[in-house]
Amino acid sequence: MNKKIGVFALGICLSGASMAQAPQLRADNIDEIIAAMTLEEKAQLLTGCGNAGFPGSGAAMGHQTKLVAGAAGVTAGIPRLGIPQTVVADGPAGVHIDAHRKGTNQTFFATGFPIGTCLASTWNLDLVEKVGKAIGNETLEYGCDAILGPGMNLHRNPLCGRNFEYYSEDPIITGLIGAAMVKGIQSQGVGVSAKHFAVNSQESDRTRVDERVSQRALRELYLKGFEIMVRKSAPWTLMSSYNRINGVYSQGNYDLLTKVLRQDWGFKGIVMTDWIGERADLPISDVVKAGNDLLMPGFPTQVNHIIEGVKSGKIDIKDVDRNVRNMLEYIVKTPRFKGYKFSNTPNLKAHAAITRQSSTEGMVLLKNGKLNGQHILPMKQMSKVALFGVNSYDFMSGGLGSGCVNVPYVVDMVQGLKNAGISTTAQLTDIYEKYVAYAKSKLKADKNPEMWFLDQGQPKLDEIEISRRCVEHEVSEAQAAIITIGRQAGEGLDRKIEGEFNLSAQEKDMISNVSAVFHNQGKPVIVVINSGSVMETASWRDLVDAILVAWQPGEEGGNSVVDVLTGKANPSGRLTMTWPIAAVDHPSTANFPQQPDYYNLTEKLYANNLAGVNYTNHDEDIYVGYRYFDAFDKPVAYPFGYGLSYTTFSMSNFAVKQIKDKVQVKVTVKNTGKTSGKQVAQIYVQAPKGNYEKPVKELKSFAKTQELAPGQSQILTMTIDRRDLTSFDEANSQWKGDAGEYVFMVGDNAAHMVGTAKLRLVEYTEKVSEAMKPQYTLNLLRRNK
Repeated sequence: MNKKIGVFALGICLSGASMAQAPQLRADNIDEIIAAMTLEEKAQLLTGCGNAGFPGSGAAMGHQTKLVAGAAGVTAGIPRLGIPQTVVADGPAGVHIDAHRKGTNQTFFATGFPIGTCLASTWNLDLVEKVGKAIGNETLEYGCDAILGPGMNLHRNPLCGRNFEYYSEDPIITGLIGAAMVKGIQSQGVGVSAKHFAVNSQESDRTRVDERVSQRALRELYLKGFEIMVRKSAPWTLMSSYNRINGVYSQGNYDLLTKVLRQDWGFKGIVMTDWIGERADLPISDVVKAGNDLLMPGFPTQVNHIIEGVKSGKIDIKDVDRNVRNMLEYIVKTPRFKGYKFSNTPNLKAHAAITRQSSTEGMVLLKNGKLNGQHILPMKQMSKVALFGVNSYDFMSGGLGSGCVNVPYVVDMVQGLKNAGISTTAQLTDIYEKYVAYAKSKLKADKNPEMWFLDQGQPKLDEIEISRRCVEHEVSEAQAAIITIGRQAGEGLDRKIEGEFNLSAQEKDMISNVSAVFHNQGKPVIVVINSGSVMETASWRDLVDAILVAWQPGEEGGNSVVDVLTGKANPSGRLTMTWPIAAVDHPSTANFPQQPDYYNLTEKLYANNLAGVNYTNHDEDIYVGYRYFDAFDKPVAYPFGYGLSYTTFSMSNFAVKQIKDKVQVKVTVKNTGKTSGKQVAQIYVQAPKGNYEKPVKELKSFAKTQELAPGQSQILTMTIDRRDLTSFDEANSQWKGDAGEYVFMVGDNAAHMVGTAKLRLVEYTEKVSEAMKPQYTLNLLRRNK
């Protein structure tokens, strides 16, 4: 043990002897506590103590609170002053803790809720808040004080391995869905740590990559969702990301964490770092000054360096005290400070029901063809199907890495169909189930110890070849074919185009053979996509009759999918990201890492200034997602906001009016079909041209109806702040809404508007901090070049 650390630990232990004379923390005496704290105690409070061997991780600190097995980290407790430890657990699709613990037969499974893309695709803020309440309840009852989520980064590119944790390519839906989730979780008396702040656009070399992006794109896109969430839901904490932004690490970025977050947005919580130690090129003095209150997971050297920094004058004690105050204000809100007696027995059955309902509402029906004049879906009077694809039998509930959940079970497609009274053909089921058992055992035996993420979540098993002869055997027994196409991704690993975004050769052959054989017998082929993110569909969608995007819908996955396939639930999910024809259609792909041997790169290669590894240029600027495809007339497979239903809707009486500094939007939605269902009204706005480039239109609000019976109508009312109808004016560091005529449009996806209304508005400006200028020249994409 480092001699300084040993002395420090002993000092903290002995300080307990004077506990009776020391003030004890209350919500109303934080100034008194700060005045009573030693420099060593302040440094410890600003450093997590979850690492083995850390004096703050065990008896040396005098801690009596049992930690939660498998939780991500803990903050330091100072018994002398009545400051308890607090516990944070990974998320955001549920509480990530160990399901099994030494010394007990009790299990501690958590509910696997739908991943972020699935929840966002509901476009239902009330439903997302309900899911958040359930997640918050499990956080509370499992003895955690905050959950590390929600994920708030944008889907800049479909290849990002962590897109499954994030909500959308659009900041408005990201911000509103994120705010609903935060409200739900924090309503249970626990906190969130919204992440990863900011511009965590890729997983490849995420700890060092420099995300080079214009101030305008930062403000309008990458920070906007966080801003909406902060203003609307007051999260207890934010997590600063690993990466650099315009040359400066997020974790030591004063412009980001103080100027933008606290001064411009009014954030009052704490900022904790993502899980990393000290960096040679990021002094702790910069981290403390920037306003990063908590260093996680925490290392003894960080405590010492804070102490030494204050004594040498490199760190201002005023910055330390400010961060300590933020920490104490967080701690007094926590269940552990309040002495909550957690049960370790949340109502998993009730939460499973919430999962089943919410996931069906997020599933997106991409295609629903006809056979004999009738739509393929919902399936009617089917008793037996042929079930193809490995992931039909190893259905994936969530993604890999810290964002996974240790769930009690996952309902696969076989079980989901069986629960609905539909059997699967025996021979095909036997082939796949035996292969899955073999493949899992082999994966475990062959696993590379460095591939830690395979221990956190369900890794994707390789697809197997199913011969045409086998398909011909199955068609005689089945009334339809269902093919599940699975895709997996996760923390620390971005996706490749070939075999991950695109179909593999075996998948192409399977779809081709199954479609040919079943169509020859006049029987339909249905594809279920079990993926957390976008994949290529244009090359094969015409071969099949129906396509349902199930995402990774949580532990009830098979039941949820079958609820939609059979019509028990009417699909009302809408895409929150564009599905391109090809991955390279996104302009960001040109500046996205595509090194297939990335993880074999050496430090020598890092020394070369390698694009995508050392830095990523956001040359596409504001043209992310549908903003690009709209502006440059690029065809897509499925547009942003797209989704089919088993019924039809009309939208009428679309009207807008200004009420002080807000714009009120109203539209009447009517179910014009024969089946009950829900519809999403999406409000897009085209701003006056002004003096700088603008997108063709941008999503500014949305609302979802209640379940409407055939013939039933509902008036949806939405309110848009005037400040949200602005663009960022870099030259003057301000939000500017030009005077002129604004065109409001209502539609059911970005490519289909059904109503327009115009409103003339006066100029609006709002000054903000001058912050985060790029250090390099970017070749920004422009329509008018």
